Amino acid sequence: MAGHSKWANIKRQKARVDAVKGKIFAKMSREIIVSARQGGDPAGNFQLRTAIDKAKAAGVPNDNIDRAIAKGSGNLDADDNFAAIRYEGYGPGGVAILIEALTDNRNRTAADLRSAFSKSNGNLGETGCVGWMFDPKGVVTIAEPGDEDALLEAAMEGGAETYELTTLLNNRDEEIPGAEIFCDTRDLEQLDTVLKAHGYAVQQADLRWIPSNTVLVDDPDQARLLIKLMDALEDLDDVQSVTANFDMAEELMDAIAA
Repeated sequence: MAGHSKWANIKRQKARVDAVKGKIFAKMSREIIVSARQGGDPAGNFQLRTAIDKAKAAGVPNDNIDRAIAKGSGNLDADDNFAAIRYEGYGPGGVAILIEALTDNRNRTAADLRSAFSKSNGNLGETGCVGWMFDPKGVVTIAEPGDEDALLEAAMEGGAETYELTTLLNNRDEEIPGAEIFCDTRDLEQLDTVLKAHGYAVQQADLRWIPSNTVLVDDPDQARLLIKLMDALEDLDDVQSVTANFDMAEELMDAIAA
């Protein structure tokens, strides 16, 4: 899992840079708007509550958050009408890629995605072409998990299916111990609540697509193309998340990042 942890940390570093530039504010606001459609009170809307937590962690100002909640709740006039759409495709070497987008213009989003794929020897595919390779899971990420037996006991109490020890980045971009606890999507709120009750420092609770199999990427040229594609996809304004089923040696990822 070294490659996965390294990639996750690279994305966290990039997210901080994007936050400084203000790029991430719009994406976070969209997520809050869509979540608030199910109810504007975070206390009774777990999806909205987690979206707000992610936005605050990214440094989104409270005024932006409040405005997004108002738009989603219908308390503020808004011209945008965002829809959640999932796109699927293949990257270099047959790597399966799943993209979640919030867009108010499907034609624009599809054209932008198609262009990004084609520039890196990939292909935007039809719905369902790679989706069967991924399973939806709830994931709670915690920092400093401590004793593994205690973590396992708390995770099982919260309905967890499995967990993985990993490394996270603190605010100074220093690596610290962490863990990701996986559960059925229906149990995410319960798992989040139980872990917090046990005193764990929850960094994030979200829904993810987890690949059921992975493709090892060990060719440097192919790896560069793949990372270039992942970066290009994540940089698109309409894209909220990008998941792929590749694995890559940490040394190779370090070389590309450098």
